[in-house]
Amino acid sequence: MSQLVLAVLISGSGSNLQAIIDAIEAGTLNARIACVLSNNPDAYGLQRATRHRLPVEIIDHRSYPSREQYDAELRRRLEAIAPDYIVLAGYMRILSAEFVRAFEHRILNIHPALLPAYKGLDTHQRALDNGETEHGVSIHLVTAELDDGPVLLQASYPIENGDSVADLRTRGQRLEHQMYPTVLRWISENKLIIDDHGQIHHDQTLLDNPLQFSA
Repeated sequence: MSQLVLAVLISGSGSNLQAIIDAIEAGTLNARIACVLSNNPDAYGLQRATRHRLPVEIIDHRSYPSREQYDAELRRRLEAIAPDYIVLAGYMRILSAEFVRAFEHRILNIHPALLPAYKGLDTHQRALDNGETEHGVSIHLVTAELDDGPVLLQASYPIENGDSVADLRTRGQRLEHQMYPTVLRWISENKLIIDDHGQIHHDQTLLDNPLQFSA
């Protein structure tokens, strides 16, 4: 097992950040969070990081006239940290293609839907509007295309009559908080390997389809 060095990017409450912190502190995830970085100075997740004495960086996107200039500064800060993986945990900005190329195959994201279905925002409402009977969560590699990278792990849950957006969000977040630490633990244990071509190997076997998570 090797200790993963992580940079966690957040924009809001940081509940997935907290799940990762909890796993590290419980000894079930061999990782170190080298930095928690946010584009939002008011993100509650920054308070979580401070409580656990984690280094914090704030790069307010409103201070930059273009996405490219913001991403250039973000890249500079992250290259100084040199993380093994960049973990997007509720980071609500689309990363430029140039930024993604700089950290190719090293950026993970969690998405509240069963990709490739329901890319983008408002996934819960769209699933309800379309009368879906199930919904879910996906952890994937980030590519230049929105929510389009290879999916490492998925979990599904049923949509029940009368469910609201809040019901789906609660159900999905319960899974998210288990899935992110699990994927990172598998990577640290070399059970899940992302090679230089962005292909995913699980237990030395090339992964053709996403792994399925059961709580």
